Amino acid sequence: MLANTNSIDANILMNTNHTNNNYGKLIFPKLSYVITGVCFEIHNRLGRFAREKQYCNALETKLKELELPYTRELNVKNTGNILDFVIDNKIIVEIKAKRTILKDDYYQIQRYLQILNLKLGLLINFRNRYLKPIRVVRIDTDARIRFI
Repeated sequence: MLANTNSIDANILMNTNHTNNNYGKLIFPKLSYVITGVCFEIHNRLGRFAREKQYCNALETKLKELELPYTRELNVKNTGNILDFVIDNKIIVEIKAKRTILKDDYYQIQRYLQILNLKLGLLINFRNRYLKPIRVVRIDTDARIRFI
């Protein structure tokens, strides 16, 4: 017989961690959720062996349908770099279609976040068998100097 049926089991709390209620800790949770959902839809439709430009075209078409404001192929100030998408002036989306994501890909999106002073970037590699969007958050410490 249970001693106190009104108490909350610590094991249940430990296993759930209230992950469904932590929107305060995520940066732009609703917008990033929509973008991720669109990317899953594109991955299911085009598969994993299309070219990067085809994925970008499909994403642009879907963003127009959803009426989300975006900028495509934005020149990053005077660096000569061109990023794939900035959505709603909040999130950078960098599309890849290659075998593996490298440390340089993280550095690339971190540089874009530093230069444009945005908080969140999504690095999406469509070549993976299962799509796993990677959230990259801008570094706000002194370590950011090496990305600029």
